[in-house]
Amino acid sequence: NISSGIPYGAFTRVIREDSKDKNLLYAGTEKGMYISRNRGTSWEAFQLNLPVTPILDLKIAHEDLVVATSGRSFWILDDLSLVREMEKTVQAPKIYTPEVSYLGSWSSPLSRSNSDFDGTDPFEGVNPANGVVVYYHLAENTTDSIKVSLEIHDESGNLIRTITSEKNPDFKTYDGGPSPEPTLSVKKGINRFVWDMRYPTMPGIPTAYLEASYRGHQVVPGTYKLILKNGNQTSETSVIIKPNPLYEITMADYREYDAFMKTREAELTEMHNMVNQIMGYQTQLKALLTKTKEKEEFKSLNETGNPLQKSLQNWDEKMIQRKSTAYDDVENFPNKFTANYLYMINQTESPIPKVNKGSKDRYAELWEEWKSLKAEGEKLLNESVPAFNQKAQKAGVGVLFVK
Repeated sequence: NISSGIPYGAFTRVIREDSKDKNLLYAGTEKGMYISRNRGTSWEAFQLNLPVTPILDLKIAHEDLVVATSGRSFWILDDLSLVREMEKTVQAPKIYTPEVSYLGSWSSPLSRSNSDFDGTDPFEGVNPANGVVVYYHLAENTTDSIKVSLEIHDESGNLIRTITSEKNPDFKTYDGGPSPEPTLSVKKGINRFVWDMRYPTMPGIPTAYLEASYRGHQVVPGTYKLILKNGNQTSETSVIIKPNPLYEITMADYREYDAFMKTREAELTEMHNMVNQIMGYQTQLKALLTKTKEKEEFKSLNETGNPLQKSLQNWDEKMIQRKSTAYDDVENFPNKFTANYLYMINQTESPIPKVNKGSKDRYAELWEEWKSLKAEGEKLLNESVPAFNQKAQKAGVGVLFVK
């Protein structure tokens, strides 16, 4: 008996052998799809989201399984690596090998890590996901209280990004701000996550509207290590990311672009963190001065605090436009420094990774401006605020701090 598991009446029209695992067979029958993992000794249904219809032909192409049905169109299964490696149960977290991914720019609902989407659309075909599709398997004894994390490292071992199952409790949503970082699902069994092949999201300045993208840039072609952590257990694999074959881009172009974008994004992160820190001091100082302004014993403290408050505010106003609250407010309120810096990053970021002369020239202009603003901000943080804190401590009213 070579058809154990295939029901009577589902006569077989086509059988194909997997291109990598000779024990793995795919059968197209009169009543749907079947799979064998033991070279035909036994079969099980492999219907997934296919309609129940005769399967007329099968082909493995580009590491995908292409299915031709009778009157119900062509279907493509593009995760054969998962089919080959999948285990029914695991005792420890396991990450499966992702398929080779390509750098590009296209949209697809499969790019979202949405377990509710079944891969079909009633009116149009569905593109494969634009990103690295990561499948990971959590054991049945996994507890919800244990954090799951995915670390992504480049070929040199540098950490590119970390995605976890926990939301950032300090993240604030506001118009014109960054999107929250994605999170991993932690259901028992197989989970799916799509890494968009980008660096981490840059931080925003809460409530300040910037008509810009905070997304990190796409990585360059290469091999990346993926490390799944669940408690003290880990599982590793790697993924190959290839360049877009339609673009005549050299690896030198990719490396120059990556270095430029990585440095600019780190600088913008430093700028916004400094703005947020100084605003934290400014908020506390304003509250303190309001409470003490009518008290004679704090007169000396207020004489120091009021100029400091003004200096903090003046620096903040050079860095960020806080009056903008909607997309067209730029017509009424001019952008300030970090908005211009972020726009320079956005204009350089592209699926065609080349840094043009305009971006380099604009960066040189903004860098000269930043050197002066940075020195002013560091003086406030490292000299003016500590000096005020010493005086406030002697006056017995506490100190300014930012957690």
